[in-house]
Amino acid sequence: MQRLNLVFVPFSEFLAGSDGESIGNCPFSQRLFMILWLKGVVFNVTTVDLKRKPADLHNLAPGTHPPFLTFNGEVKTDINKIEEFLEDVLAPPKYPKLAAKQRESNTAGNNIFAKFSAYIKNTKPEANGVLEKGLLKALKKLDDYLAGPLPEEIDADSMEEERGSTRRFLDGDDLTLADCNLLPKLHIVKVVAKKYRNYEIPSELGGVWRYLKNAYTRDEFTNTCAADNEIEMAYLDVAKRLEK
Repeated sequence: MQRLNLVFVPFSEFLAGSDGESIGNCPFSQRLFMILWLKGVVFNVTTVDLKRKPADLHNLAPGTHPPFLTFNGEVKTDINKIEEFLEDVLAPPKYPKLAAKQRESNTAGNNIFAKFSAYIKNTKPEANGVLEKGLLKALKKLDDYLAGPLPEEIDADSMEEERGSTRRFLDGDDLTLADCNLLPKLHIVKVVAKKYRNYEIPSELGGVWRYLKNAYTRDEFTNTCAADNEIEMAYLDVAKRLEK
């Protein structure tokens, strides 16, 4: 059996983990950690500080930042391609299939992180309100998807009024690749927006909060997630303070 060599950087390119060893802020690495965990793959984590990156890591994929994967001498650097590769190689019957059934599950919330980034990097007070509304609109769109029932939740023969969804995650009650992509980013939004903008995801977005709370009960998410203080530190120089 060929050996998969997965190289992850658990530290943000902005700031390394405070102790130089613990898992730092990298939603892309966490995405792949979650996939491996859900697949039931036993793996070891060796953290790497980009400021003291070993020479062999420089030579492995010059000009690129991890995470990346090596297999049979080939280096894969695109996060989506790595995910596709893992889903193809770590396939049934030995490993579970993690692809979402609903196409919309893969795109739900896909612009939240971009809206968040624009909001958190803004330095102009006059633009803050508009950017905050843009983030809220993106979160509301995700909330609408999570609140709406999936096809399998709808009873076509029932005479009762259609109810909202009670599912735990994007595509149902099980974590999928879609969740591995979105949850690390959504958690960063929650932590960083509160820290640097005193902005909290509105309580009326019940679908989003149900989604996050369910994620926090799963080891696949919590045990691959950086501590809140590491996430905050990673954005220390990114979250621009509003000029007065």
